Amino acid sequence: MTLDQSAISGFLQRVHPYDSLPLDELARVAISFRRRDFPAGSEIYAVGEPLDGLYLIHSGAVEVIDRNGATVSTLGPSNSFGERGLMRDGLAMTSARATEDSVLLKLPVNEFRRLIAEHAAFERFFHRGRGSENRPSDLATLKVADLMARDPVTCPPDTSIRDAAVTMRKHRISSLGVVEDGGLVGIVTTRDLSNRVLAEGRDPALPVREVMTADPLVLAPSALGSDVLHTMLERRIGHLPVVEGGRLVGMVTQTDLTRFQAVSSARLIRDVATAASIEELAAITGHIPQLLVQLVGAHNAHEVVTRLITDIADAATRRLLRMAEAQFGPPPVPYLWLACGSQGRQEQTGVSDQDNCLMLDDAVTEDQMAYFAQLARFVCDGLDGIGYFHCPGDMMATNPRWCQPVRVWRRYFRGWVNTPDPEAQMLASVMFDLRPIGGETRLFSDLQAETLAMASKNSIFVAHMISNSLKHQPPLGLLRGIATIRSGEYKNHVDMKLGGVIPVVDLGRVYALKGRLSAVNTRARLVAAEAAGVISASGARDLIEAYDMIAGMRLESQAAKVRAGRKPDNYMAPSDLSDFERSHLRDAFVVVRTMQSAVGHGKNTLG
Repeated sequence: MTLDQSAISGFLQRVHPYDSLPLDELARVAISFRRRDFPAGSEIYAVGEPLDGLYLIHSGAVEVIDRNGATVSTLGPSNSFGERGLMRDGLAMTSARATEDSVLLKLPVNEFRRLIAEHAAFERFFHRGRGSENRPSDLATLKVADLMARDPVTCPPDTSIRDAAVTMRKHRISSLGVVEDGGLVGIVTTRDLSNRVLAEGRDPALPVREVMTADPLVLAPSALGSDVLHTMLERRIGHLPVVEGGRLVGMVTQTDLTRFQAVSSARLIRDVATAASIEELAAITGHIPQLLVQLVGAHNAHEVVTRLITDIADAATRRLLRMAEAQFGPPPVPYLWLACGSQGRQEQTGVSDQDNCLMLDDAVTEDQMAYFAQLARFVCDGLDGIGYFHCPGDMMATNPRWCQPVRVWRRYFRGWVNTPDPEAQMLASVMFDLRPIGGETRLFSDLQAETLAMASKNSIFVAHMISNSLKHQPPLGLLRGIATIRSGEYKNHVDMKLGGVIPVVDLGRVYALKGRLSAVNTRARLVAAEAAGVISASGARDLIEAYDMIAGMRLESQAAKVRAGRKPDNYMAPSDLSDFERSHLRDAFVVVRTMQSAVGHGKNTLG
């Protein structure tokens, strides 16, 4: 595998925060990277060794290990490591070794520190600790409320041992809370049935109170995962009831802890990369809701959560592309699969459809188009089968309109810019969020820069895009209260996507257009817009903070639904929030509305 400057640049365009860099700066950074190859099992560096650069994984897998020999994290493609040492005394604070044959890109320390100093996106990214190599396990710092199984199955103390066993088998659980008059009086487990009933030859018709553990040790929902770990290890128990106000509200088991530790974005991506079938892929992506709960519960920033979740969709798409090529043969000409929408912006949450397209080398013939139609159908149906449902608007590569040679795409973009009718505005909005996923990135890089330059110079097109960005407004009612949906299934809720996130997404797209900014991620666009002077520092700060609150609350609402055993969606009831939270959410909506007004009036400041 060769990695020239063009290939490295194309790779960096898909990795945050490099995707926020102007193209000329990106090219400079690409030249600075040096390739390093490490065979599986080899040490990359050890604790205390001098570090002379930041490592970025191009392919393979790396295990980061703390001073005590414990694995801190398992990292896959697009992950960085080593930054903690570089930002301190230049000495490695952890060890790192390749667990697979790995290709790493190494950025010299001076270049890394320059990027931190000159680009806000880099300062925000690396100072927030996304590498996590020096952070303790999230399991230890999560609250019990984010670990426990809710709505625990219970029985009264006079239930027979046999009936208790039948109940556990029916629900496929290993314990029952024994409840009397609304309060927890004991717990019975499968181990109790084995040790206290079978081993002692006791009558299974006896009441469960005869064999239960009475007045068991309990924890509160506010306890930490470390409390669970320490208690289970010290007391040698595998089940801990969770009690609030004297009432049993959950149960934490060793299985819950094992399941938590088994789910991480890196592990899911590793499993995706080796999945042999769509059924295997579906089983892997089925863990995404649990990952969402864990990431939100660990108080990660919203852009970290959505980035990690999107990385899984990217990996699944690339795996499906490889599976398609294995089935249909090698492509007759180079191609590029791109994502748009939330995947393109790296902003996927717990609920996402698919938006994608194919760009083909101009050498493609009419006869060869059938191959790409097959490939598109295989991948899009595969994505649908693993949870990324078909786009209702048919914005997919299976639509012949969105599977075309580059020359046709160039004509599309030119037509949308020169004739900005309503459909052109909509399509241009979608296509400005394009991001390469798999294939030849060179097919898009020149087109992206060319289109940004052409569009930003067309004042009529920019005006139409600004007008289009004002169509979705925050849900503010009279006296700037929060306006909720008045009827239907989501009565008294707000749509945190259409009324909260999308207005900021639309603003970010306009700022990127005006500043010819290549970033696709919304938050990266806002940061880059501030750095480029497209919006004032105060306006950018207020809008970014408002966006962080809105997007963060949306994810917290989705995670709460998953914990409650429901499917995540974008609707949230303001009545579920505290007065403090509602007040700040309303203020965030006001900031967004004010920025929309400023853009509509041609201003670049707020307040």
